[in-house]
Amino acid sequence: MGSYAYKYCMCFTRKFRSPDAQPPPDVRAAHLAFASASASDGAAHGLRRFVSQHQGESPADVDRILAMLSGGHGHGIARLVTRSPAPSVPTLDDFFAFLFSPDLNPPIAHQVHQDMSAPFSHYFVFTGHNSYLTGNQLNSDSSDVPIIKALQRGVRVIELDMWPNSSKKNVDILHGGCLKSIKEYAFCASNYPLVITLEDHLTPDLQAKVATMLTETFGDLLFIPSSDPMKEFPSPEALMKRIIISTKPPQEYKEFLKAKAENNQNCSGNIDDLPDQGSLRRIDSNADESDGKDELDEQDEDDSDEDDPKFQQDTACEYRKLITIQAGKPKGHLRDALKVDPDKARRLSLSETQLAKATASHGADVIRFTQKNILRVYPKGTRVNSSNYDPMNAWTHGAQMVAFNMQGHDKALRLMQGFFRANGGCGYVKKPDFLLRTGPNGEVFDPKASLPVKKTLKVKVYMGDGWRMDFSKTHFDAFSPPDFYTRVGIAGVKADTVMKKTRVIEDQWVPVWDEEFTFPLTVPELALLRVEVQEYDMSEKHDFGGQTVLPVWELKQGIRAVPLHDRKGVRYKSVRLLMRFDFV
Repeated sequence: MGSYAYKYCMCFTRKFRSPDAQPPPDVRAAHLAFASASASDGAAHGLRRFVSQHQGESPADVDRILAMLSGGHGHGIARLVTRSPAPSVPTLDDFFAFLFSPDLNPPIAHQVHQDMSAPFSHYFVFTGHNSYLTGNQLNSDSSDVPIIKALQRGVRVIELDMWPNSSKKNVDILHGGCLKSIKEYAFCASNYPLVITLEDHLTPDLQAKVATMLTETFGDLLFIPSSDPMKEFPSPEALMKRIIISTKPPQEYKEFLKAKAENNQNCSGNIDDLPDQGSLRRIDSNADESDGKDELDEQDEDDSDEDDPKFQQDTACEYRKLITIQAGKPKGHLRDALKVDPDKARRLSLSETQLAKATASHGADVIRFTQKNILRVYPKGTRVNSSNYDPMNAWTHGAQMVAFNMQGHDKALRLMQGFFRANGGCGYVKKPDFLLRTGPNGEVFDPKASLPVKKTLKVKVYMGDGWRMDFSKTHFDAFSPPDFYTRVGIAGVKADTVMKKTRVIEDQWVPVWDEEFTFPLTVPELALLRVEVQEYDMSEKHDFGGQTVLPVWELKQGIRAVPLHDRKGVRYKSVRLLMRFDFV
């Protein structure tokens, strides 16, 4: 790593920065302070003082930066820091190259730094929905390819739908090498636990077969809980490099079938009118069109079950004991569904529409529930094109598993990707303390309350570079250089949410804006900084030039190199912005 970073820094000016990219005034001023310290005490001391005092880096991060620069030979700041025997002054060009390097001077930390020893329910978890689908939610193919991609991006909750195959002797989804792919890629991006949520539509004999498949494939990676049910979920730290299963236990499955049969008898008097397997797997539009009463009795497509009158406790025993996070379908009234059982930790699944109703009428109950239990939220059934919903309502009410369709590239998915860049991108983000506290009279955080400004974020957009390396010369305009502008804003609670933009810089591959924006924040702990570059076009829709979303609570202060990503969240090789972040 040190050698790569060293070579990167040395050739940065020649290869990664355009010849006409000049340091803005703030960089020149910072260089003067850096040069003054370097002249008297040496470049290593000068750099240490600069990144500590001006950039706010911790002692550990200061050591990491110096270590990255210590592994090679060459010119510029790395040579001066590591090999100069006497006090020396790095050039402005060397200093600018260092600041404009996303690897050496990133906007957020790349290491896990939060306490990972709290119960599982104290963390937001990067969660996928229908992880096996390659496209839309109705008729796209099932494959392990989207699952592998999700795992490579740090997703920590994978959902699998389990259905009997056409012969009724095996299980769709699990039989095609899917479990082997999950085992191979489970910890390629994060060593923290991988959760597999199983949406179970199986008969007991196939449940037993699934239990065998899981144990044989995952072996010692599979976590088997010691108690049934668990009073409290283990911590992510205690479950490192383990695979855990979440689904409805067979007994709950039996009870659900009984309740469903009774409900159908009451409504129509005919149990045979239950929906068939195909309609259960696809969308039940009624799940998101109820009358909004204080009930949760509509069909939940993610928790639906196939009718099985031949329930057999013995064949289901091996299956049940593998379940760490026991799930259940909401039944009856909201308040009943959200009751906290001191002797049992569980998972509840709600659609985005059900969540909206629950938070509108029982927001405090939702937050209390999520302090001990797990709440999973999933897209409503009408999102057939694999679009997503705004995750902020779920996060502000403590929902841990905000399940998203990963097949598209909409704004909501960008927010999700940005949120989980926090904590080193490990897929687990510790909840803010205010979501875990309960007052003496049972009071909890109220996302709808009018709150005072807790912190103000100042963002300065200096300049951008790298488009000429990553795009063709005619990509934005066939006859002239592009006309770039940057949109900067906050996604968060309603009071904090806003978007602003810079002026348009015409005919420049290396635009210099040098504009500052101020964002008062009432809940900075859940705020996301949105950054998007557009190319202005008078006659057509503006062209996309890159984007990123960064967790505000993780931003490093000072002048930073911010790498941009494409619409799908893939980082460009060269495109980046030079920005400054300050909190007041």
